[in-house]
Amino acid sequence: MPVSRRSIALLIPLGLLATSAFALSLADLTNKDASGGLKAALETGSNAAVSKLGAEGGFLNNEKVRIPLPKILEQARPILKMTGKGQQLDDLVVQMNHAAEAAVPMAKPLLLDAVKSMTITDAKNILTGGDTSVTDFFRGKTQDKLAGQFLPVVKKVTDKSGLATKYNTAMSLAPKMGVLAKEQATVEGYVTQRALDGLYTMIAEEEKAIRADPLGTGSKLIGKVFGAIK
Repeated sequence: MPVSRRSIALLIPLGLLATSAFALSLADLTNKDASGGLKAALETGSNAAVSKLGAEGGFLNNEKVRIPLPKILEQARPILKMTGKGQQLDDLVVQMNHAAEAAVPMAKPLLLDAVKSMTITDAKNILTGGDTSVTDFFRGKTQDKLAGQFLPVVKKVTDKSGLATKYNTAMSLAPKMGVLAKEQATVEGYVTQRALDGLYTMIAEEEKAIRADPLGTGSKLIGKVFGAIK
C-alpha cells in the first residue's frame, strides 16, 4: 500500500524526535549521572594506571615513564665509565625504576579517596575541562601526600646502591648553594618526584583513552556521560 504524502509528513517529526532522544548533551545529564559517570571513569583510569606501573617493569620497560639517571650523573657518565663505574650506573637505573614500581601501589587508596571527595562542581569542571583535567584534579588532591608515602619506600630500595649514597653525599650542599633543586639533591627525592610524574602521565593516558572511546570501558554510565561531551 503506497504511503501518502500526509503520512510521510507525520513520520518525519517522529523520526527527528527519536534521534534527538539519543543526542544527549552535558546539559541533559543529571548531577547524579555526571558525578556517577565521572567517578566510575576516575576509578577505572586510576586503577589501570596503578596496575600497569606497579607491575614488574612497569617503569623500566615503559619509555614514557622510565626514570633516567639524575642529569648530573648522566653528564658525568663518560668519566664514571672510564673509572669502571659504568655497570654501577646501569644498576642504579634499574634500582630507581624498581623503587618507583614498588611505591606506586601505595597510591591506590589516596586516589580512591580523592574520587570520593569529588563534588558536583568538581565533576562539571572536569567534564568540561581539557583532555587532562582528570589528571590535574588527581595531582592537586594527592601529590603532596603521595610524595610523603613514596619517599621512604623509594629510599629503602635506593639505599642499597653505593653510588646513590655517594651521589647524596656529594649533592648535600647543592640546594643551599642554589645549583640544584631540592628534590634532586638525593636519589630518593629525585625518584619520588619522577614516580609521581609517571603516575600522573599514565592516568592522563587512561583518561584520553576513556574520552576517545567511552563505550569501550564496558560501563553504560561512563559511555553516557563522556558520550555527551564528545
